[in-house]
Parts: sequence; structure tokens; C-alpha cells
Amino acid sequence: KLQAPPPSRTMAPPRNVVKIAVQMRDAIPQLIRLDQAKPLAAVLKEVCDAWSLAHSERYALQFADGHRKYITENNRTEIKNGSILCLSTAPDLEAERLLGGLQCGSRDRRRETLQHLVLLAPDMTFAQEVISRDGLQRLGTIIEDGDDLGELLALALRAFLELMEHGMVSWETLSIPFVRKVVCYVNMNLMDASVQPLALRLLESVTLSSPALGQLVKSEVPLDRLLVHLQVMNQQLQTKAMALLTALLQGASSTERKHMLDYLWQRNLRQFIYKNIIHSAAPLGDEMAHHLYVLQALMLGLLESRMRTPLDPYSQEQREQLQALRQAAFDPEGESLGTGLSADRRRSLCAREFRKLGFSNSNPAQDLERVPPGVLALDNMLYFSRHAPSAYSRFVLENSSREDKHECPFARSSIQLTVLLCELLRIGEPCSETAQDFSPMFFSQDQSFHELFCVSIQLLNKTWKEMRATQEDFDKVMQVVREQLARTLALKPSSLELFRTKVNALPYGEVLRLRQTERLHQEGTLAPPILELREKLKPELMGLIRQQRLLRLCEGTLFRKISSRRRQDKLWFCCLSPNHKVLQYGDVEEGSSPPTPENLPEQLPVADIKALLTGKDCPHVREKGSGKQNKDLYELAFSVSYDHGEEEAYLNFIAPSKREFHLWTDGLSALLGSPMGSEQTRLDLEQLLTMETKLRLLELENVPIPEQPPPIPPPPTNFNFCYDCSIVEP
Repeated sequence: KLQAPPPSRTMAPPRNVVKIAVQMRDAIPQLIRLDQAKPLAAVLKEVCDAWSLAHSERYALQFADGHRKYITENNRTEIKNGSILCLSTAPDLEAERLLGGLQCGSRDRRRETLQHLVLLAPDMTFAQEVISRDGLQRLGTIIEDGDDLGELLALALRAFLELMEHGMVSWETLSIPFVRKVVCYVNMNLMDASVQPLALRLLESVTLSSPALGQLVKSEVPLDRLLVHLQVMNQQLQTKAMALLTALLQGASSTERKHMLDYLWQRNLRQFIYKNIIHSAAPLGDEMAHHLYVLQALMLGLLESRMRTPLDPYSQEQREQLQALRQAAFDPEGESLGTGLSADRRRSLCAREFRKLGFSNSNPAQDLERVPPGVLALDNMLYFSRHAPSAYSRFVLENSSREDKHECPFARSSIQLTVLLCELLRIGEPCSETAQDFSPMFFSQDQSFHELFCVSIQLLNKTWKEMRATQEDFDKVMQVVREQLARTLALKPSSLELFRTKVNALPYGEVLRLRQTERLHQEGTLAPPILELREKLKPELMGLIRQQRLLRLCEGTLFRKISSRRRQDKLWFCCLSPNHKVLQYGDVEEGSSPPTPENLPEQLPVADIKALLTGKDCPHVREKGSGKQNKDLYELAFSVSYDHGEEEAYLNFIAPSKREFHLWTDGLSALLGSPMGSEQTRLDLEQLLTMETKLRLLELENVPIPEQPPPIPPPPTNFNFCYDCSIVEP
């Protein structure tokens, strides 16, 4: 006996059918139901037949908005209900047509062709067709010929860069004459303002990707020329010049890097950066902030060799430096130690003075054999003794003459403080590829690291006296000093004097108060009734946090794309629709305001999302390999996986900050019905629980809460106390 299928199944629309619109110039748009299971060639045939167009293989479908991406079998699942497509020339024919237009003698025709090429070049399908037809070589010929140094050249460079960004062709394949021609555009005076930023960007890509061509760029582009570009009041040109400069510095050896930085500092680059870039009236862009961070890291990185070099006890120069350090403290007039005494007596007096100076051993070389800090600690001590002699003498003499066990050892403190500063400033660690946290203080004056040490060693002595510390408290003092320095560096003071003011306004008592405040915020009472109350409040408060996370996703966030060369050069915006059913996203231009959800071309239904991936599980992080330099990407990377035809596809994110990472992963977890387990959720829940608990307990202030509930009294001997409601009162 045949049985009809259930009504719910017969009425449900097929999951692989979407309702879309297809446009064509000078034609009435078609509203069609697109069957995703049907081959794309068959769909095109039906669309062309509706408009009476022959040879459907000559046509292709594109998204009507955004970058006009071509529809292929691989990306057709991106078509959603309500998508608007347009019928256009097939990518192979369009590539052939445009490349033919490049050979046209008409300047206007060539300009129009290049503009169209720039518009379509970001599409992978179109780029493959152009590259397979020697499109890069044809663009390279236009760039090398340089017949037009204005708009045509800028368009050719932009199209070339867009095609190369796909990573299908290695930068190492570029010819030396081509690179030299681009170098000429960088070195040329009176060049069009739109050409030189593109030429600088191309040379940066070459330098980062090819060591051999990078050496060519280094030899052909003088540092003075980059300084000229940096001094032009054009923010885009400044940024690209700084990008090439940091790329050249990163590709140089340690010795070459030191010579280059010394030369740049002699040409007053540091002063110019501090006055005209950091303190410019225009806001500092994210890319420039990243390059300043890299430049700061490379500057401080020059200290790494000294940090990792132990003191050589057989070096005459280093022995003389140690003696100069001792004489500056105990023989300020340069008098000879122990004149007329025997050699043994002089050695004994010298060893005793080194101990007074704060060395743990009578032979100070043994203290400085430890790496880190190596001889960098000796460099710091010598700098302090020579540039702040009165403060140095006061530090040493007031501590060496004390007999109450509260003396602060100068040498031991200096060695440990140097280690501490190297850790806080991450000297010797590889540069992060996304960080922007440079400190303006290091561009405010020369010898900034040694000057920072001079301020810090005096702070240590001040903190030591405030704590009334002894030798047994040495590690405790260093922990407090670490906290003082870390808190002040986090404020990013603009100058060393401002750093000195702020760090001295953070005495030991204030550090204790801050610790206590933070502890009170983190700790709650452990009484069982309070814990029970907190558990009852948790579901309601987790609902509030979930609501806040979803609202944050609805507001949207600007993310940066990490290209094949791991540069942050493009922005895209993503947000959640108000009904929490669709993720909407699309590319945006840097400096423009975030687009409205209606203007975002791409959509991903939340119902299609299968899983949320974070850290090393993300495909765009796995492709980068493993290494210390990828740690920052691991901490900020997350992806959502969804069905893409028969394959699994991913929408990949690199959060702009750790907080945004927590907010987005929490929001996506909430959408998927998974628990929100981020550190930010834990902190928010703890804060809300603490506030709500205190509000509930306001009336119980100063009332002791028992650890256990009071005992239940025994039942009465009889229950005759019940009131008889049937008796009517007279």
C-alpha cells in the first residue's frame, strides 16, 4: 500500500535552491530560482536563452556589487537568497580583450583598459586568465618603457601589484632591469604623487620576498632618497617609504643595520619622526604605527649582541672599564689607590671596594659572566657613572657606608635591572608582524635605553628605602620595580621626563594599594551562602553577557587581511545582522567609515556555520608554519567553517586586539549554542557577580554571615495551635 509523504517534507523548499536576480545592460532583469545542484554551464545556458543570446560559453556570471567576483563552481555556494548577479563576458575572453587593449595606440583607450584591469585584478579567476596570457609581462613592459609617467604608469603599477598579490607568481622571478626601472621611479624628482607610493610598495614586496633582489634595492635606493620621501607631507608616501626602510633594515645583517641606523640618526631621522610623524596633526595610521614598532624593535635589537656577550676577564679594555667604575665612586679625584702599598695590599683594598660597589664576588668579572645581561649591564653602569656622576656617587656612598643591613647593592641591582629592562622591552625577541605598540619615548632622545636605565636604577634605590629592604628582600624589591616599570611603560609616555614623573608618582605604597584594589576586585567572599547566591545569579548574568556579545557583533568590526607576505595592507568589515541570522562582510577602504550592513556584498548564514576554530587550528595560521614570529597570529586568529559545495570552506579572521578576539569568539560561540569560555567572559562574569552580590548584601552590611545555615528547631510536642477558621467571631 502506497503512503503519501508527510506534509512537512513536501512543503519544505529544497535547500539547494536560491532565489536571485540576474541583470544585463539594456535588458529587463530576470528573477530566477537557482538550483545549486545544476551545473553552472546549464544555468548560464538558461539565462542566455531567456535573453535570446547564443553561445552561452562566451558569458559568465558575476556578483553585481563589491569587486564583481566571477561565479565559478568553487565559489557558487556564496550565492545566497536575494543575491544580485550580472551577466558579463567570460573571464578568458575579457582578459584577452583587455590585454589586446593595452596594445592600442590611443592613450584614452589604454587608460580605460587599465582602469578596468585594476577593477577586475583582485578576482582570482580573472587573475589566472590574465597571468596565463602573459599579462604580467605586458604590464611589465608598460612599466619599463615609462612612456607616460602619470596616470597610466600608476594604473599599470596598481594592476601589477594586484595580480602579484595572489601569490601565483613569485617575486623572485622579476627581472633585474624591471626592478631597476621601478627604483628609478622612486629616485626620480618631480614624479607624479600617485606613482611613487606604488613603486615603494612594489620594492618593499621585492625586498621582503627575495634576498637577492633585496640587495639590489638596497644598493640602488639611497637612504637619503627615503629620507626625502619621509619628509614630504604626504601620509601615504611617508608610510610606504617607512615600510621600505624597515624592510631594508630587516634584511640587513646586524653590522649593516647598525651602520644604517647610525647614518639615519646622524641625518636627524629620529627627531623628524618624533616631531613630524608621531606628533603630527593628522592621526597616525595603523600601518605607520606598525612600522614605527618595527623600527623601535630593530633599534633596541642592536643591544642584543652586548646582552649575549659575557665579560671577558682577559680583556684589557673591560678591566679598565671596571676600574673606572670603581674609581668614579671611591677615587673621584683620580688619586692612585693605596699609593706606597704593596701589590697584595692594593689588590685587597680593590676587592673590598668592589664588594662595597655591590658585586657579589671580589672579582667582578664573575658577576658579569652571566648572559643575559652580559656586558650590557657594564655598559649601563658606566653610562650612569659618566652621565649622572653625582647621582651615581650618592647611590654608592650612601649604601656602602651603612651598617644596618639595609644597604642596596649597586652592581647586583644594576645587573638584575638590566635583565628586567631587556625582558620588558623584549630585546632579542623577533618582531611581531601585527603589533603597533611602539613607545614615543624611544624616539624622543638618543641613547634612550641607557637613559631609561639611569631613571630606573634611581627608582630602585628609592623603592628599596621605602620598603626598608635588606639583602634577603632583593627579589621582592625587584618584583615591585618590575610592576612600577611595566605599569608606567604601558602608559606610553611621550618623553623620558614624563616617564620619570609618572614612575616616581608610583611609590611602593601606591603599588600596594593597586594590588589590594585588584585583589578585592578579583576575590569574593567564600562563605557558602554567598557562593550559593552567586551560583543562582550566574544564569541571568551569563544571559546579559551573551546579549552584550551579540550586540557587539551587530555593531561590527574592521579586520585586517594578512597577505602572502604577511603584511596588513587591506581592511574588511564584518557584522551580524540585527536578526542574528546572517554574517555580513565585505572589503572597505582604509580611512573610510564602516559601511552599513545593507552595503556589504557578502553574506554567510549562521545556520550554515559548522564550527568555530581558534589559534593553531585555523587554516590561515597553519599555512604560515610554526615559529616564534607566529605567536601573535595564534593569539588573535579565529575561523568559522561552513559547507562550500562538497568541500568545507572557512571565513578567516585576525582580530585587531585580544579584547576583540574574545568578544567575537564569545559571540560566535553563543550563536552556535556553545559555552562562552573566553578569559574576557570570566572577567566580565566575575565583575557582574561581585557588583550584584554587593547590591544584594547592602542591607546586611556589618552583619556576620554564618558559614553554615542555622539548625532547624525540633518539631513541637503537639499541633493544637492551628486556628479553626470555621468559628465565626461574634
